[in-house]
Amino acid sequence: MGLSEYYEILGCPVDSSVAEIKRTYRRKARQYHPDVNHEPGAIDKFIKLTEAYDFIIANHDKIPWGDQEFERIMDEWRKFRQERSRERARYYARSSYTRFKNSKYYKSTKILNASSVIFGFCISLLVLVYTIAGYIFRVRHPLDGIKNPSVLTFIILLIFSIVLIIVSSIYLKAYIEINRKQKRKQADGRNSP
Repeated sequence: MGLSEYYEILGCPVDSSVAEIKRTYRRKARQYHPDVNHEPGAIDKFIKLTEAYDFIIANHDKIPWGDQEFERIMDEWRKFRQERSRERARYYARSSYTRFKNSKYYKSTKILNASSVIFGFCISLLVLVYTIAGYIFRVRHPLDGIKNPSVLTFIILLIFSIVLIIVSSIYLKAYIEINRKQKRKQADGRNSP
């Protein structure tokens, strides 16, 4: 199977980030997991999806385009990892979806999502703090030949940082809400007879 076929199976553009690849994998893994999808070809689709995900994640940063090195990586992949990936996918296909969701393999796709949301929020706060602190510092300690810092630059950076905080807050709120719903579902599942 070629690289473009792996991306096609995963349903991601070739230039997707690792976070996008992991998000797409989680969505499609739920769609094709045999515990959720009872169609005849669901197991094979799940296995191919997991194989494609494993290959793309393992080689995301080292895939050269149109190069003999790519062929060497593909051969190496086929020899050492493909069967292991298929076995893991078969194991997860035989297990319940709940067990699959609680596996280290599935949870590893969520870690990057959480860290990127929190990282984005922290960066947006830093931009806001440095914008305000930098402007105040320049007002109190002007540079030689420049009496006052540019108010327009300050306003643009302030608006930019506020937009970043709003977007980051929306993502953080959505992430927290999703986690709460999942925890409630798990708690309800344990409490039901």
